[in-house]
Amino acid sequence: MSVEPPSSGRPTGPPSGPLSGPSQPPSGPPSPPPSGGGGGAAPGPEPQHPWWRSVPRIAVLTAVVVAAVVIAVVLSRGDGGTGKSGEVFLQAADKTGPDPFTASTAKDSSVAPATPSPPTESAPSNAVRGVDGGAPGLYGGSRNVAACDVEKQITYLRQVPAKNEAFASVARVEPSGVPAYLRSLTPVQLRLDTRVTNHGYADGAATSYQAVLQAGTAVLVDARGEPRVRCACGNPLTRPVAQQDAPRHTGDAWPSFRSSNVVVVAPSTTIINVFVIYDEDDDEWVARHRGDDGGKDRKTDRPAKPTPSPSLSTPTSPTSPSPPTTPETSTPETSPQTSPTEPTTTEPESPDTPTTQPPPDEDTTTTSQSAPTTPAPQSPVL
Repeated sequence: MSVEPPSSGRPTGPPSGPLSGPSQPPSGPPSPPPSGGGGGAAPGPEPQHPWWRSVPRIAVLTAVVVAAVVIAVVLSRGDGGTGKSGEVFLQAADKTGPDPFTASTAKDSSVAPATPSPPTESAPSNAVRGVDGGAPGLYGGSRNVAACDVEKQITYLRQVPAKNEAFASVARVEPSGVPAYLRSLTPVQLRLDTRVTNHGYADGAATSYQAVLQAGTAVLVDARGEPRVRCACGNPLTRPVAQQDAPRHTGDAWPSFRSSNVVVVAPSTTIINVFVIYDEDDDEWVARHRGDDGGKDRKTDRPAKPTPSPSLSTPTSPTSPSPPTTPETSTPETSPQTSPTEPTTTEPESPDTPTTQPPPDEDTTTTSQSAPTTPAPQSPVL
């Protein structure tokens, strides 16, 4: 007799029941064959793994693939499905607008708009109306009153270093150089609806969008006459960029808005030492020194062309023009009474009142403000 214990889970003998069954068929299913290494026919398909049990796994894999494709499409769009290509935001002079960098530092937004002189030639639909940043009468303001409070702007940015750093990145200066940069700019007001790239502040970084600023908007302009800061929101400004499609205007429209009157400011070919601006309140012309807050303002003569005439051009590239690489300094300031080419007037005329004297070949101002010497360089599509 063997003393080896039976293995666990294994039968110790033949199946129970008689070896030969009754003559009638059994009432239940046959008992499973005993396990072991005995011979016999090859086993059939495994009944415990039917094919339909793999359907849930196929469905799960399919859902994963579909989800991956959807995510890839959304990420490839870059804007989460909310593209704003071609939109140009209209910003009224007295409105803060979206995503302001700071509270308003504007002191006035009431300059009467000026209508640019119509071009003599017919303009194509995608023509750019460019004006020279040094043209007399391009900007307005009140005598001895700065359109913006520059020191308040500096204080606002200093209080939030992250905003100061974002502002500096747009202005392309060091964060520590923002105060000096702002003090180098000149506070004036737009007299024409002007297209720019506006930069807001959201989620700790600078954003950008195309905008048209209403005439009367208080801005800070640089030494070549280009708008660099919108004072109602503290946002830095840069040149507009091209639109591949026709722009769609959104935002705060104003009754006098006409897309045909919107201009793009091209950089002056020379450094501007003195701006000739129009004081609508007192109906007089004012000479304002670059970087001054109005304390050095003085009266000056009405320019030969009180409203700049836009130069039409058809852009061929979506990039904006680059400023001249070799700046030229304008001539020293001269006294208004010694100007040999323009008579002295005792009462300033309205900028829309035509002059009785024929205009000279070139604009000759009573200050050192540069005058357009060449057509405005090509600018991006409006």
